[in-house]
Amino acid sequence: MAVASSSLPFLNSHFSSSTLQFPPTPQFPKAQSWFLLRTRTRTTSLSITRAVKSDVSKEDIVIVGAGIAGLATAASLQRLGIRSMVLEQAESLRTGGTSLTLFKNGWRVLDVIGVGSHLRSQFLEIQGMVVKSEDGRELRSFRFKDEDESQEVRAVERRILLETLANQLPTEAVHFSSGLEKIETSENGETLLKLKDGNQLLAKIVIGCDGIRSPVAKWMGFSEPKYVGHCAFRGLGVYSNGHPFEPRVNYVYGRGLRAGYVPVSPTKVYWFICFNSPSPGPKITNPSELRKQAKELIRNWPSELLNLIDLSPDETVSKTPLVDRWLWPAISPSASTGRIVLVGDAWHPMTPNLGQGACCALEDSVVLARKLANAINSEPASIEDAFRSYGSERWPRIFPLTIRANLVGSLLQWEDPIVCSVRNNIIIPKLVRLGPIMEHTNFDCESLMKTNF
Repeated sequence: MAVASSSLPFLNSHFSSSTLQFPPTPQFPKAQSWFLLRTRTRTTSLSITRAVKSDVSKEDIVIVGAGIAGLATAASLQRLGIRSMVLEQAESLRTGGTSLTLFKNGWRVLDVIGVGSHLRSQFLEIQGMVVKSEDGRELRSFRFKDEDESQEVRAVERRILLETLANQLPTEAVHFSSGLEKIETSENGETLLKLKDGNQLLAKIVIGCDGIRSPVAKWMGFSEPKYVGHCAFRGLGVYSNGHPFEPRVNYVYGRGLRAGYVPVSPTKVYWFICFNSPSPGPKITNPSELRKQAKELIRNWPSELLNLIDLSPDETVSKTPLVDRWLWPAISPSASTGRIVLVGDAWHPMTPNLGQGACCALEDSVVLARKLANAINSEPASIEDAFRSYGSERWPRIFPLTIRANLVGSLLQWEDPIVCSVRNNIIIPKLVRLGPIMEHTNFDCESLMKTNF
């Protein structure tokens, strides 16, 4: 990568490529060839400051992790005219797995980033949901727009979402095979990132987007996410000639066991099975064994679920323990330490019971990007204040959602037959109202307006 000077005044305070002579920059792994197919990227007035002294490369903004949070944050900053470097430990984008469901708050963020229309064209809009008992009896059905005319629900393939976000970035922005080994801080507030391949980066700003087992969060003092007592099988059924399902979410509730499936596109259907387990158990990667265990759990349930499991390609079938982390006030560390800040699952892992993990990560990305851009444009710049403001704004939304998702999952995983009977015959048919349940999808997302710094 070429060495370029930055027009950001606060980032030039400690070094300048015009006054120092440095040896050649170490070469990082090249971006994958599919980046060449990216959509046209705007020319920005800001560029990455990169200079080298000894064997350490200097960067303005380094994002750790090229998942949804990392790529969305990089794309949001790029839209504001601010370049960043994204480090990803894998050899390529993590395009395995299944899909995720995005509600209207997630789509509002994707619209602001500039990719919403592109994604909508590929995925079905889900009209509503139906809840059934394990014997196939319908307990309740809803239409989303009957409850909220502005609601928008679509299941999106993770692979396509990641590629779409990455295509908003310059070709050289994402560096693969760049796992983080160690973090150190310097007296002037910069952060030294030591990578597993031996390279070192001295960053002015570090944004941790490295998932639920985040090394950045661990370094900041966060505890490991806590297992909540449930595991989930997931997969993506493929119907080459088209699937027969209506565009709605289908839930099936049993005792200590629940499942669901939702069409993603005309040929693909996402499914999950959530079951109680006292411990996560051993990690299993063999697809045949995963299918066998999943089918055994629901062997007497509606046949369409069993068919979906059989129709899922090996690379889409997985089993994962569900975890979360509760951000208790005055007890948990803050979202930032100096000029290091967390986004998405690295900060607030939550269970998927509300479908808000990815949506909240997307929300984080635009809020942080806007506050960081405002700080860069201020005199004097205060990145620390911007990060504290981000944490203060996001915490009142994130903490209640994490608890709520946990409680919803616990209620749906009841095992007692009497309690389950009350749930199926009274609570779901007569008491549940979809409108209040989905109030959390309301989110005001301001546009990302580029400013000439």
